[in-house]
Amino acid sequence: MFETLTNRLNEVFKELRRRGKLRESDVDAAMREVRRALLEADVHYSVVKDFVGRVRERAVGHEVSRALNPGQQVIKIVHEELIATLGEPEKLNLTGPKPRVIALVGLQGSGKTTTAAKIARLLRSRGERVMLVAADPYRPAAVQQLQTLGQQLDVPVHAREGVAPPKLAAEAVEQAKKGGHSVVIIDTAGRSQLDETLMQEVSAIHEQVHPNEVLLVVDAMIGQEAINIAKGFREALPLTGLVLTKMDGDARGGAAISIRAVSGVPIKFLGTSEKLDGIETFDPGRLSSRILGMGDVIGLIERAEAALDQQEAEEQAGKLLSGEFTLEDFAKQLRMIRSLGPIGQLLDMMPGQLGQVARQVNPQDAERQLKMTEAIINSMTPEERRRPKILNASRRRRIARGSGTQVQDVNRLMKQYRQMNSMLKRMKKTGFKGLPGIFR
Repeated sequence: MFETLTNRLNEVFKELRRRGKLRESDVDAAMREVRRALLEADVHYSVVKDFVGRVRERAVGHEVSRALNPGQQVIKIVHEELIATLGEPEKLNLTGPKPRVIALVGLQGSGKTTTAAKIARLLRSRGERVMLVAADPYRPAAVQQLQTLGQQLDVPVHAREGVAPPKLAAEAVEQAKKGGHSVVIIDTAGRSQLDETLMQEVSAIHEQVHPNEVLLVVDAMIGQEAINIAKGFREALPLTGLVLTKMDGDARGGAAISIRAVSGVPIKFLGTSEKLDGIETFDPGRLSSRILGMGDVIGLIERAEAALDQQEAEEQAGKLLSGEFTLEDFAKQLRMIRSLGPIGQLLDMMPGQLGQVARQVNPQDAERQLKMTEAIINSMTPEERRRPKILNASRRRRIARGSGTQVQDVNRLMKQYRQMNSMLKRMKKTGFKGLPGIFR
């Protein structure tokens, strides 16, 4: 979502890094470009004005003029002020008597139903007993959608045809109390726009169940309108948090930067994909780092911990370090990578110079290459995967036909595999010098 903004800001930073000493005119020129980049990214004009003013004030002061590397110091200031603009992170309020109630509100199409299931999955992984409530009787198939998601998660869904949503919510809370559930998540109905009927219904649900959390689910791709929606709901309800969905989209993303500052409501979650694990707890520091092209190492680690089998990962690491790495192992590595999520998101999370190189890669091309490599390996027999040396010309032609690729693609993969194996063997002989101790 922030690709264009990231590229624009990195151009500004590159120019700053070239200068050994920064004059006030250099800072002003840089701030003009930062202002333009933020406005083009759809960041609210008042937020841009305040942000640039704070950065400039600090950038022409002593902390930069006395710095050994003034360009880096300005980037540090931008990073810190961006974190301040995004706001402090706030955890879900799951205190008080059980069950604790979370009500999701928002307009139609914002992703409330999927978000309800995502939060249910997340809380269940933390040991909570969760119940979902299908309180949207108006949208066609809304109840069935939540029931299907509940079945996938093995989470009960309370639904009853012909019952008004406020009464249904109260019934669900009572049933959850009797059943020993610790959290109830209510998926409320939405409308195509803010109207009195919508507000009356969500207010009635609030009066019936007094939720611990009232989370507004907003589509991050609708830009400045997201801020108006947040303001409208806040006037009718005591909102406790925001969930920004579709953060993996290709919109400009400025609403995500502006919405906390303008609405005053804290962001609690980011929806990063359509999958049920595609949700992140909001962390302003990590999001700021990604916007500025600094990557998100912590996010990568968390994804790996959630998606990968620890024992299998350790076995694969051991084979890599021993220099004994077959095409079967290569296929397992590819599956591990793909289980972490869309390749474009992983590239965005790479830090430092590695991240700069990664962001030059076309995600679609990388995804296509991964699929092609996996198809080629899957077209081999187990013996061929374990002993690639037996791959003569006729076998390679058969593999190419079976995987829907060309013989040249098979040859290229084998060349890459030989180079990788050769590098691993050389590293084993040198005792993996230069690598951190954990890899030796």
